[in-house]
Amino acid sequence: MKIVEVKNLSKTYGKGATLVKALDDVSFDIEEGDFVAIVGSSGSGKSTLLHILGAVDKPSSGKVIVGGIDVFKQSEDKLAIFRRRKASLIYQFYNLIPILNVKENMTLPLLLDGKKVDNDYLDELIHTLGLERRINHLPNELSGGQQQRVAIGRALMTRPDIILADEPTGNLDSKASMEIIELLKLSNEKYHQTIIMITHDMELAKMAKRIIYLEDGKIVKG
Repeated sequence: MKIVEVKNLSKTYGKGATLVKALDDVSFDIEEGDFVAIVGSSGSGKSTLLHILGAVDKPSSGKVIVGGIDVFKQSEDKLAIFRRRKASLIYQFYNLIPILNVKENMTLPLLLDGKKVDNDYLDELIHTLGLERRINHLPNELSGGQQQRVAIGRALMTRPDIILADEPTGNLDSKASMEIIELLKLSNEKYHQTIIMITHDMELAKMAKRIIYLEDGKIVKG
């Protein structure tokens, strides 16, 4: 079953002589439960694509359908709900709330959405992520790898249609990077979570089930 449909997606910046095409008529589908890596050089459009998929940015033209929702036909209020419930972003720099501990950071999106926390699922995620001894720690008391584990847990807590990982290992050493990719693979396999990850590291990309190659705003392979 298709969970993501991207149709003739374009994104431009500027006008006339200063016009830049960040994305140029991009189309692809992603099946539910897939783990897709999007790779490309700096300036290829991969970050722009990811942010449009998460409704953080808007396209100049084209469609994005996620879980049957035509994303950019939604009102601003419904787009905010989409970002809370349907697409969770994992950033390179974690974006944890510094005054909240591990457990509070993981459950914050649910509480902001007025939803009840599933404590059994929370406990399972904490165990899966190896954070049992860190649940009361603040972000500045954690290593980079541990902070990224918390960010993954926060993304998984809402059970979104898709997780969008924006260079999730870009701020980590090679050992921690491999651990994070293994955790993403585990969440894909154990929870059947659909994951779309951008990375410049081909070795990490090869751990995904599918690779999409992007250059100059166009898909060249995948």
